Amino acid sequence: MINRRLPDVTFKTRVHDASIEGPNPYRWQDRTTADLFGDKRVVVFSLPGAYTPTCSNKQCPSFDLAYKEILGLGVDEVYCISVNDAFVMFQWGKSLGLKNIKLIPDGSGTFTRRMGMLINKEHLGFGYRSWRYAMVAKDGVVEKWFEEPGINDTGTDTDPYEQTDPETMINYLKSVKR
Repeated sequence: MINRRLPDVTFKTRVHDASIEGPNPYRWQDRTTADLFGDKRVVVFSLPGAYTPTCSNKQCPSFDLAYKEILGLGVDEVYCISVNDAFVMFQWGKSLGLKNIKLIPDGSGTFTRRMGMLINKEHLGFGYRSWRYAMVAKDGVVEKWFEEPGINDTGTDTDPYEQTDPETMINYLKSVKR
């Protein structure tokens, strides 16, 4: 994965728009891989799904708390990508009280599939989701890759969370501090 160019995809996002009245003042805005990853160094972590236990109780809140430390280590932004739509990602972030990390919806799993991380979780009623991974990408190219062991489509319910936590990412970033 290292030195691999990130796939060129369009993410369907929703952004706040003060000119829209009513209870849902958001509009659709397409964001491309170039918009999100070009000309910057970012940390990305991907997880199986919004509202799931490990993702909600550990991974997302931990990265949100570590956000400032990560930025202090030569990173421009921290993104969480999940195979969920923009509405789910917004409500999930709101329910978690996230203040820092940016949630990126990959509703159709296009980015995740092209990264080779789309797995079948139909046995749990989830459909296709992301395997848990994290990376540092610089100017749209993978600099460092972390992936949980045991990626599978076999119908097992393993969901390891050992390699893709913020502590592992911070240790890497400290080792290459620029």
